[in-house]
Amino acid sequence: KLIQFHLLPTFVSTANFDTLSNPVRTQAGDDTFRLGLNVTSSGNQVNLTTGIVNATVGGTVYTDRQLAVYQVDKVLLPRDFFVAKPPAPAPAPEKAKASSSKKKSADNDVVAGDDDSASAASVKQRCLVSVPVAVATIIVALFSW
Repeated sequence: KLIQFHLLPTFVSTANFDTLSNPVRTQAGDDTFRLGLNVTSSGNQVNLTTGIVNATVGGTVYTDRQLAVYQVDKVLLPRDFFVAKPPAPAPAPEKAKASSSKKKSADNDVVAGDDDSASAASVKQRCLVSVPVAVATIIVALFSW
C-alpha cells in the first residue's frame, strides 16, 4: 500500500498539478480519510501533504507524456499507518423469538426444537475437538523446542 500511495492513476504533468481536486485519489484506495493526499501548487513549486507528512516535488525524473516520475523529498506516509481504524460495526440483533413456542423444563434444559440448543451443542462439539488439538500442539512445540 505504501508504494501504491505514491502512484496516481492518471498522468499528471507538472503544469497540471494545480488542476487536481483534493484529496487526490491514489492507487492505494479511495478512502479519503485514511488515504488522503492533498496537492497544492504555486508557480513551479508543488507541495504534497498526507496529514502526517508534508513533502515537496523536487523535479521530474522521467516523463514521456503518458508516464511521469517525480522526485519527492520525503516518503509519503498515509494517515492509515498511524491512525487507529474504527472498530467493525456490531452485528445486527436477531429478531426476538416468540416466548410461547419455547418452554423450559424445571431443570432449565431447553426443549427440543429450540435453535439455541442446536447452536450450543455445535459449540460444545467444536470445543471438544479444539481442546485436544491445542494440547497436542503445545506438547509438540515443547518437545521440538
